[in-house]
Amino acid sequence: MNAPAPQDLSITITQTAPGVWGLRLPLPFQLNHINVWLLADRMDNGRPAWTLIDTGVASNLTRSLWDQVAAEFLGTAPVRRVIVTHFHPDHIGLADWLCQRFDAPLCMTRTEWLLARMLCLDHSDEIAEAGRRFYSAMGLEAPVLAALTTRGNAYARGVPVVPATFDRLTQGDRLCIGDRTWTILTSGGHSPEHACLYSTDGEPVLIAGDMVLPRISPNVSVWPAEPFADPLAEFLDGLKRLRGLPADTLVLPSHGPVFQDLHGRIDALLHHHAERLAEAERDCSAGGRTVAEITHSMFNRTLDTHQMSFAAGEALAHLNHLVATGRLQRHQRAADGVWLFTIP
Repeated sequence: MNAPAPQDLSITITQTAPGVWGLRLPLPFQLNHINVWLLADRMDNGRPAWTLIDTGVASNLTRSLWDQVAAEFLGTAPVRRVIVTHFHPDHIGLADWLCQRFDAPLCMTRTEWLLARMLCLDHSDEIAEAGRRFYSAMGLEAPVLAALTTRGNAYARGVPVVPATFDRLTQGDRLCIGDRTWTILTSGGHSPEHACLYSTDGEPVLIAGDMVLPRISPNVSVWPAEPFADPLAEFLDGLKRLRGLPADTLVLPSHGPVFQDLHGRIDALLHHHAERLAEAERDCSAGGRTVAEITHSMFNRTLDTHQMSFAAGEALAHLNHLVATGRLQRHQRAADGVWLFTIP
């Protein structure tokens, strides 16, 4: 498909590989952008079409930018499907709007769809109570605890609607999109069943979502619904499996620039987490430490409420992994129910 050049867009659309274009959308966070992908495709009757991968957040600005893309880049070609890599708001926030606008189905893994659907619909008081118990057990300071436990269902504000139906993606699925065949590679840790797309037609290309980012470490957190989970084990396992792809794979991440050092970046991420685990273990060897104390040690800077929820969740992910591997043990302080982590 010969895509027309975009005109007068406040965003830039760049061809990153044959049949693949990248579009950077703004985010209202410290991480201020997401890369979404436009893949040249064909309908079953051979008519040129597009597949969209990820959506951006649900905001009037993002809707306006997609309207510009539709008018000035997609042309008259229909959208065949909207693929979402995982349930986080910057990836699925506008999925319902895009699916309706283009009369296209949503495609994603079942676990990610179920979690997104549940979170956007659940407005019960149980969410607040589960959060209160969870963050209290971390030993967070009273003002931070109050801010985290009174913010309500923040997910539903970022993802107001999730489509009621979807087409399921599973590990190893092969999707024919235009002139390329893409294999679905799923991983846990950053999210429960995150989907990457990998193609070996021509040079190898990996649409990596949030699994491998060039400049930052993807967040790996424990959340109130599963306080004793070990997502870090899943994430590290996923990285090691992705390292089995060719070293010269062109990596298309959701945040940051396209890059071509997959093995080097994965090695750096594995080393980063090994260092954090060693530091947390060392801190706890000096006496019982709370999640809050390890969070401040691990993230030695001022954090707002949004950042603190991710930082504390990531600190707990490392502590839970150390417990799961026998390097630490967890106790609950009788006086206030706060978790303490110590050397066995």
